[in-house]
Amino acid sequence: MKKLNRRNFIRKTSLAGAAISMGPVAVKSAEYAKRPSAAEYMGDFVAPKLPTIRAAFIGVGARGPGHMKFFANLPGTEVVAISDLYEDLAKKWANVAEEIGGGNRHKQIATYFGGENQWQLMLKEVKPDVVFIATNWANHAPMAIAAMKNGAHAFVEVPIAVTLKEMWDIVDASEATRKHCMMMENVNYDRDELMFLNMCRQGILGDILHAEAAYIHELRGQMQQVERGTGSWRTHHYANRNGNLYPTHGLGPVAQYMSLARQEDNFESLVSFSTPSLGRKAYAQNNYPSDHQWNQLEYKGGDMNTSIIKTTLGRTIMVQWDETSPRPYSRLNLVQGTKGTLAGFPTRVALEGGIEGVTDDHHSWAQGDQLEVLYEKYDHPLYKRLNQKTKDSGHGGMDGMMMYRIVECLQNGLPIDQNVYEGCHWSAVGPLSEISVANGGAPQAFPDFTRGNWKSTQPLGIIT
Repeated sequence: MKKLNRRNFIRKTSLAGAAISMGPVAVKSAEYAKRPSAAEYMGDFVAPKLPTIRAAFIGVGARGPGHMKFFANLPGTEVVAISDLYEDLAKKWANVAEEIGGGNRHKQIATYFGGENQWQLMLKEVKPDVVFIATNWANHAPMAIAAMKNGAHAFVEVPIAVTLKEMWDIVDASEATRKHCMMMENVNYDRDELMFLNMCRQGILGDILHAEAAYIHELRGQMQQVERGTGSWRTHHYANRNGNLYPTHGLGPVAQYMSLARQEDNFESLVSFSTPSLGRKAYAQNNYPSDHQWNQLEYKGGDMNTSIIKTTLGRTIMVQWDETSPRPYSRLNLVQGTKGTLAGFPTRVALEGGIEGVTDDHHSWAQGDQLEVLYEKYDHPLYKRLNQKTKDSGHGGMDGMMMYRIVECLQNGLPIDQNVYEGCHWSAVGPLSEISVANGGAPQAFPDFTRGNWKSTQPLGIIT
């Protein structure tokens, strides 16, 4: 039984199985210190304009359909191909795209399915302008690299890759091909995160000192997906890896508040600790027969991981991850400066001297209805412009705003909002935390994926 299930798992996600079995591996940045001679830095890269964007989608099980539907509804877009391991999904969402096009766009969409390498055939035959990748984590890097080498910009679900070597390979491929590779961190487009960014850029907090980020989201129910679906592959990550496996939803926004890897500051080092691993094992025992495959796993990953990042300027970020414990959802989303603090879940603001008409001093939070005066004053211009157009998309509108900006940047020849180096730095918390945990919390140096060029990369501006 155990051997059969493992074989089925590898058959469905062979790259994922290979990556998980490797375990955490330290990569010496010195090995990648020199940029290959034919490559160019991509920090503020602007690609040639694409008035009409021909897009292919790999993976339309969970996140992919939402990306495809919003993309297909935007002017100047064409869905030209869809690839998925399962025929029913590929054909279903190709039909949906054709319906969205109303017979004028998204016609004769090519579908590829049924084998591990069909997506590779799709890249060679269809040659899309961009590829959206929403597959299991360990397939992200190979697919993104192949997409760029076949002439397409790559937009990848989080995390951008699983190992540090894969992240360096993505950087090298992007620099060599002059193609964008953006990790699609949708949370950076949430209303509160955008407002906090605007307030930080306006200097409301003074000098930023510290931030807190998290992905605390009880997802044990995904284990019901045994043969296909997110749980069928994600559960193996929980069982085989011990670290901070999903850091970017919390970390991405606070990294942009601090302008990390962009001129002002950069990631320096990380220490990481995990609690005992108890919750997943107990859940499996309480919900599945003793001979079920979920009861054959060791569950090495701690239920809660806490990692601390130190930046080049000496600022600190706490990053927590827990998808097991029974507690409410939180990304923490806290940023603290010399003049005040912004915090999330629930949203709260405390400023030195208080907030006129709301609080008397920084000993009291402005929260609830009191925040309306702050939204009116500090709502991000991008949110004001796009909220009505994107509010019905996934996750309260952030998914649609992200896709809208991707299309807008490509069509108008603008730098994308999240460059390839940011995606790698934010995702690097995963493998670095595994190495730190395995070594008793020993500090781990961040690779500088920019090879020193972060000092000349403009911070993300307040997009209007």
